[in-house]
Amino acid sequence: MSRGHQEHPARPMGQHDDHGHGHGHGDHAAHGTMKDYVTGFVLAVILTAIPFWMVMNKSISSSATLGIVLLAFAAVQIVVHIKYFLHMNGKSEGGWNMLAMIFTIVIVVITLSGSLWVMYHLNHNMMPTMSPENMPTETVPQSMQGMQGMQHGAAQSK
Repeated sequence: MSRGHQEHPARPMGQHDDHGHGHGHGDHAAHGTMKDYVTGFVLAVILTAIPFWMVMNKSISSSATLGIVLLAFAAVQIVVHIKYFLHMNGKSEGGWNMLAMIFTIVIVVITLSGSLWVMYHLNHNMMPTMSPENMPTETVPQSMQGMQGMQHGAAQSK
């Protein structure tokens, strides 16, 4: 045995410890280049700024249409993050990443569509006494009528 490479005393001859060298040297997974990261970052910023601008400027008057447009931008941004930052494709990890991604998308679609369906039908499924038509009107207490912003309520009560 040479002085430069000694065996571990508790191991039989010939069994070497990897010391973590097996992780990453032979792994040729697709890692992004600086160009990929910059492209992903620019696309992510654009896909965030456009919906922000649309909401702040109220460019779409229909809230349902605006919600659908925002969800579409969010879906495209998810794809950008998956491609440019997570480097997932159909070939990585033998296709298991793509299978996990498809499963995740199915679960998210079921959850979101179910939530939207429940919220859309919430008013219809409310108890009859809880409908907006049967709710009492809000009145401004006497002690708050002189406050800033309560002038409208005070003028109506006079």
